[in-house]
Amino acid sequence: MTNQNTKIHIFDRSTDFKEFKAGDVIFSKGDEATNMYVVIEGEVEIDVLDGLVEHVEKGGFFGEMALITDEARSATVYAKTDCKVVPVDERRFLFMLQETPGFSLLIMRVLVERLRRRNQHVADLLKKLNTNI
Repeated sequence: MTNQNTKIHIFDRSTDFKEFKAGDVIFSKGDEATNMYVVIEGEVEIDVLDGLVEHVEKGGFFGEMALITDEARSATVYAKTDCKVVPVDERRFLFMLQETPGFSLLIMRVLVERLRRRNQHVADLLKKLNTNI
């Protein structure tokens, strides 16, 4: 679970947000990617792997991998509740990396948290597989 050190609040008053209704698909695995998103209201659900779902609430972000690797989306994201998200394109992302103290560390913290959860998920699956053999 993320803590206050992994939340972005500089977009809380942004007016350039996109609105989604609960259940809407924000983007799908395999889609071309040009933005990451910051949640300013509501909650989204990231369908990462079978049985592994991430939840992102206000101040959290998702889709950042697209701006780091320039690859297609690796997960599908749904609006869990009615929500507002602020798109952050590559130009804005790079500006924040260069000009906003701590932003790079925040991105890395969240990536590490998510990686640890995925590693644990894979370890749990392997344990289950080994006990079924």
